Amino acid sequence: MNNPQSIIEKLWNSHHILTDEGESLMYVDVALAQENTLHAFTELEKTGRKVLKPSQIYAFTDHYVPTTGRAKGTDGIPDAGIRNMVIDMQDMANKYGVTLFGMAHEQQGIMHIVPPEQGIIQPGLFVIGNDSHTSTHGAFGCLAYGVGASEFAHVMATQALWQRKPKAMRVTIEGELGFGVTAKDVILALIAQIGVDGATGHAIEYAGSTIRNLSMEGRMTICNMSIEAGARVGLIAPDDKTFAYVEGRPYAPKGKAWTQALEAWRALATDEGATFDKEVKLDASKIAPTATWGISPEQALPVTGVVPDPAGIKDAKKRAEYETAIEYMGLRAGMALQDIQLDRVFIGSCTNGRIEDLRAAAAVAKHGKAKVMTWVVPGSMAVKRQAEDEGLDKVFTDAGFEWRDPGCSLCTAINGDNLQPGERCASTSNRNFRNRQGPGGRTHLLSPAMAAAAAIKGHLADVREIIK
Repeated sequence: MNNPQSIIEKLWNSHHILTDEGESLMYVDVALAQENTLHAFTELEKTGRKVLKPSQIYAFTDHYVPTTGRAKGTDGIPDAGIRNMVIDMQDMANKYGVTLFGMAHEQQGIMHIVPPEQGIIQPGLFVIGNDSHTSTHGAFGCLAYGVGASEFAHVMATQALWQRKPKAMRVTIEGELGFGVTAKDVILALIAQIGVDGATGHAIEYAGSTIRNLSMEGRMTICNMSIEAGARVGLIAPDDKTFAYVEGRPYAPKGKAWTQALEAWRALATDEGATFDKEVKLDASKIAPTATWGISPEQALPVTGVVPDPAGIKDAKKRAEYETAIEYMGLRAGMALQDIQLDRVFIGSCTNGRIEDLRAAAAVAKHGKAKVMTWVVPGSMAVKRQAEDEGLDKVFTDAGFEWRDPGCSLCTAINGDNLQPGERCASTSNRNFRNRQGPGGRTHLLSPAMAAAAAIKGHLADVREIIK
């Protein structure tokens, strides 16, 4: 085969318009906006420009919407600042003719969960969003990543974007995952291995039997957290699982268009012999249920482990990072992770707020009662309805978990849902930075099943000991 190409190369070439001074002008298929995108709309207002292709822009209220008290709509949002962000997003979307999945929409939800549900995300697209976790959509074989407000405004006005081509990296994961091990554990294990800068400047293609065996929900979890390893893009070549997920959804191609789309999508796979700038391999059998102990996603260990001792680290920079993390998290070196007591548990977010995630959490929740305040926040209204149809909400409430409305909730802590200073939370979200879930809040990242286990134990726990 002449010039074998990776899926990254194929996607880049199919959207490339021209190159100038090392940057490429790229055609953008879909742009996703949320409340923080208001700055981009403001730029349009200042310059008097219009949205070139409103049908390719989709807006969502997710970061600022409350997850309780929704019956009164925006009038029920007590904080005026938060309320105005939601209202302003609705007003701007209406003014510019952008499709809005707003607070009152029957399909409202997180902007990284609703688009795949609706079939807006399809293989082969170039997707941008005013949010870093737009990388989620790479699970469908897309170039997908977050951009700033100025770039987003440029896309709305031109449907194109200047970008510098990333290097190509392949992460190959082979083997069968062990009992109790999930996609969340896989991505945490990868980040722990390569570090938060291990993929800087790269687009990652995930490959191997482990990835192929994951559900689409699991693949979205993997791609969602690619940026926590420093990557610009995380993606997976589409296959029959991808096509089956997309087929029949509201925005998916129909009839002859579907047949034509399938033919194009099947050609996106990486060619045999394609080369990458960087290769990383993981053995799935060595991955265990995992939790973070520190203030970076790379500070993660199997839940059976202990808090590291900085004194044993030769690298001064790394040693200082560990000392800072241990101090902020209120831990001590050598402490067993399972001895870490909790104040809260959060199950939700664009990383783990899908129906598969809630099923996994419910399967554990039925084995006990919550010992700490636990919130379950579905990622969309569709997920909420399906979970209720399956009786998952009752499983959670019977176990003492609180069942809430869709939104980003405790992941972003800018919507009225937040930790109090010093509170410690086991969270299925994607970032455990200092103050991420509220000023002084302490966050431990883990899978939905592990979070449910932590809820009924009151401390970080090994889910395998509950669902033996």
